[in-house]
Amino acid sequence: MKNLCLLTLAVLLAPCLGAQQRDSGQQRDDTAQAARLRAEIERRFNDRVQDELQLTSDQATKLRATQEKFGARRRTIMAQQMERRRGLDDQMRPGIPAKPDSVNKLLAGLRSGRGDMLRLEQDQDEEMSSYLTPVQRAQYQQMRERLVQRVSEMRMQRRGDRGAYGYQRGPRPGGDGRRRGI
Repeated sequence: MKNLCLLTLAVLLAPCLGAQQRDSGQQRDDTAQAARLRAEIERRFNDRVQDELQLTSDQATKLRATQEKFGARRRTIMAQQMERRRGLDDQMRPGIPAKPDSVNKLLAGLRSGRGDMLRLEQDQDEEMSSYLTPVQRAQYQQMRERLVQRVSEMRMQRRGDRGAYGYQRGPRPGGDGRRRGI
């Protein structure tokens, strides 16, 4: 009887475990695909930067090293900020009371993350000032801002009407659909 119960349990759980493994396998594939796509975008961006800024090979090498050094930190900060925003969105759902302590902690984290990102940008700019001219740095920053804007637009198109975290956009319950300033 004990063996029959175990066998029944195994048969019932097998599809769930298989689905879970497929999901985690899919997640790894998505992560690997995202990494490949990011590397391709970075390669093309670097080629364009080198061409438009007319960098010497020494400048291009130093810029790539700087981008690698600060890129990992930037991605970490951005991921942390995204998690904080998701947490805040979860707290601020209509019809569900928010927990003030949690909201305060998330807001403090977002503020801290903005400060971290500002310091990272300052550190990167300071490092680039040792091998790029002021005009080249300004051109680089403009190109980078345009790239970030374009990636953001592409993400929004891919999501359709959903917001940044997958929530359906539209008027909030009891609202008139207009966005209000903060």
